[in-house]
Amino acid sequence: MVGRREVMVSGLLGGLALASKVDAAESGAPRLELALEIIADIAPMQNMGMGPLGERRIVPIVGGSFEGRGALGAGLKGKVLPGGADRQLVRSDGVRNLSALYELQAEDGAVITVLNKVMVEDLPGGGRYAFSTPEVTAPKGPHDWINHSVFIGTLESLRPARQAVKLKFYRVY
Repeated sequence: MVGRREVMVSGLLGGLALASKVDAAESGAPRLELALEIIADIAPMQNMGMGPLGERRIVPIVGGSFEGRGALGAGLKGKVLPGGADRQLVRSDGVRNLSALYELQAEDGAVITVLNKVMVEDLPGGGRYAFSTPEVTAPKGPHDWINHSVFIGTLESLRPARQAVKLKFYRVY
């Protein structure tokens, strides 16, 4: 259509893609830029029993690495610190709500905190819906741009090749 452009947001799981048409004249239409890519190594899941909202699980985060991407994140890299965990709730409808809290340590020593809330659902016919709303906090200094950004993310399991997950955080601008 004349005066319209296609904006594509690709989910990396199962080839899932979301597309929406945005009027080119619309001011403030959000755009996305890949800002961080994280590989988080995980320990085996521990079942914590049933609660009033569903089955409770915890997955310890034991290490990994990360790298900044895009205009603001270029050059940022480091490791995922052990000691974090992903707390999971499996709802009665099968949807999994994840809440992961962990730290990243940049090569310059800065410690960045991540609180990532993820919704995962296996889709009929295959594939998964797995998107997140990460809250990322950095100390003042060269990584302060993180404190002034909103992110959305994707989650991809790397099993069985590696006991890890790959997360991609896209900065909304």
